[in-house]
Amino acid sequence: MNPKVSEMKIGAMVESFRAGFRGGVEKAASLGVAGVQVYATRGELAVDDMTPAKIKEALDIVRSNGLVFSALCGDFGVGFTDPEKNKIYVEKSKRIVDLALELDCKVVTTHIGTVPAEENETKKIMREACRDLAVYADSVGAAFAVETGPEVATLLCEFLDSLGAGGVRVNFDPANLVMVAGDRPETAVKTLGKYIVHTHAKDGIMLKRTEAVEGLQISEEAAEHNALMDMGKKYLELPLGQGGVNFDTYLPALKETGFDGFLTIEREVGANPEADISMAAKFLAEKIKQYNL
Repeated sequence: MNPKVSEMKIGAMVESFRAGFRGGVEKAASLGVAGVQVYATRGELAVDDMTPAKIKEALDIVRSNGLVFSALCGDFGVGFTDPEKNKIYVEKSKRIVDLALELDCKVVTTHIGTVPAEENETKKIMREACRDLAVYADSVGAAFAVETGPEVATLLCEFLDSLGAGGVRVNFDPANLVMVAGDRPETAVKTLGKYIVHTHAKDGIMLKRTEAVEGLQISEEAAEHNALMDMGKKYLELPLGQGGVNFDTYLPALKETGFDGFLTIEREVGANPEADISMAAKFLAEKIKQYNL
């Protein structure tokens, strides 16, 4: 018998369901996904509030629904650009890695701040903090996964190469690259492929003052670009397949890097996130089948 070829797995962010931890896990399971990601910086699984009993309960809820933790979200919303704050949040981040391991999970996603293109004091501060995190993650067999988006892939890759340790890796979010950095996911995955340990399945567009965006299927949410820009918005998240991420080129390119982990659906806006997540799960399942992912 030939061994089964590993394939990409579909996950969902618990918070996207807006139904609490147990409710979100149950809704995710009902959609047939394989895993869930949950915040560990706030909410029901906030690291400061977790006890052995709460850890056991969380594991029981996830496992009883036939799921696993694809990753924990360790984003405190502060980045690692301030040396005084770094003293606090580097240590808190290490505690989240410890929590992840207790939840049978090896990935913690986070934002580190925008990596400067030039070599300056901010970049040195970020490198020092990230090297500390990388060494710690290496020592326990886990990974901090930096979310893509604020900077282009080549700049992030150069920064990660400079750390001298492999414990800080990448949570690849194709929509963030499109919406914020103006980068192309199908190219960026080739640049960052050696670092990718987790991904977010999300879509969106960078807003431009134009009546139409060539080649995109734009939903009603994005009909009035100029009005949204006048409100101070620079980008717009959209349901999968309705934004600027070309999943027909991006996902095969991701597979070529050897990635066989989670495509975790993240829906941060929208009036009916459960319906959008259900649609996204079906969308991804079809792509996995179509491209033998």
